[in-house]
Amino acid sequence: MEKAKPKKLRITFESDIDYSASKDKQATGGDNPKAAEPRSKGVIWEFIAIASVPLVLVLGNSMLVPILPDMQERLGISKFQSSLVITLFSVTAGLVIPIAGYLSDRFSRKAIMIPSLIIYGGAGILAGFGALWNSYTVIIIARAIQGMGAAGTAPIAMALAGDLYKAGMESKALGLTEASNGAGKVVSPILGSLLALIVWYAAFFAFPFFCLLSLLAVMFLLKEPKKEQAPPKLGEYLRNIGAILKQKGRWLITSFFAGSMALFVLFGVLFYLSDILEVAPYHIDGVMKGLVLAVPLLGMVVTSYTTGSVIKKNGTLMRWLVNIGLVLMTVSLGLCILFYNKSIYVFIGLLTLSSIGTGLLLPCLNTMITGSVEREQRGMITSLYSSLRFLGVAFGPPLFGWMMDKSHQIVFITVTSLSLLTLILAFFFIKPQGKIGG
Repeated sequence: MEKAKPKKLRITFESDIDYSASKDKQATGGDNPKAAEPRSKGVIWEFIAIASVPLVLVLGNSMLVPILPDMQERLGISKFQSSLVITLFSVTAGLVIPIAGYLSDRFSRKAIMIPSLIIYGGAGILAGFGALWNSYTVIIIARAIQGMGAAGTAPIAMALAGDLYKAGMESKALGLTEASNGAGKVVSPILGSLLALIVWYAAFFAFPFFCLLSLLAVMFLLKEPKKEQAPPKLGEYLRNIGAILKQKGRWLITSFFAGSMALFVLFGVLFYLSDILEVAPYHIDGVMKGLVLAVPLLGMVVTSYTTGSVIKKNGTLMRWLVNIGLVLMTVSLGLCILFYNKSIYVFIGLLTLSSIGTGLLLPCLNTMITGSVEREQRGMITSLYSSLRFLGVAFGPPLFGWMMDKSHQIVFITVTSLSLLTLILAFFFIKPQGKIGG
């Protein structure tokens, strides 16, 4: 058997974890072609199952964005009240995610993901009946319950990807989860607009079907690796998390903030576009509005998947891509201050450029954060990250709505300033070098 070669490149990024080359081979099929072939087939199905989780998570939120103006009209509610359909879901998820992360570390990933998907889909049916009954109260309660279910889905799937794969396979899997997340954002406005042609609340009832498919994929296609040691008690667990944050908090907290900011901008822009496209001078609604909303997101999807496939565990490359992504966001959003009310083509082009920057940023953050800790604390660390991402999503629509009432220019001055601040923080505090994680 071939002996593992000693690593020539020493780790200089504090989130790095040493894994032997033999473990890398074991995760990817090793040198034995007979062992690698069935493993590679199994990996494809595992990738599909993992990717289905962030996909349904996004469908449950983004599919509703195109119907928010209709909801305002049909239920007689304000723009702020309609934004709460997105916000309350995301706030609830953000608050519950750390608990779900701890439970997934304490027990198992699938033991949390499976009941979470059931709650998520079931509450979607309740929200549909709330819309059918013209009850805004029932919709809001159901969306809060959905947020609780969402807490145990995509964040735990990210931790599971870190458990299942090492080396370049992990970054590829995490890039795929981000691409799947983005793909959901691309198809959801179109799908939501198409379903609204049947009846405005059809999206509420369609979502549980997609949730069922993901549930079956998780149950039957994913085989979770066994825990190598007994999980620590709560006190010891919290001390370990505290030690990680104390040792690596400077770059971890900056990464958390960057991910949250990117999602705040993305969902805020979606809310902004959904509202302004229906009025003068554009008068774009229905399926055509869904297609326009999908254009910037498509740029993010393609970039996310490509980035996840390319970065492997190259810390130096990740640092370059993080900074380039934030530069793209800052410049393109800054130009929107001047061109938001000019040509629709230029405006959508600039927003697409910003989304490409997001697609460079997020897969790198995902890989760095999941590689920052051992498996025993990974659920909590990725959950803290996902919690802040959800809070970014939560505050995007209402804050954008409030800023739109003041001035459209204030919207883009604010997000440009946030992007610039994040770029400065990332440049000084996120400095991975060498090989990240396992």
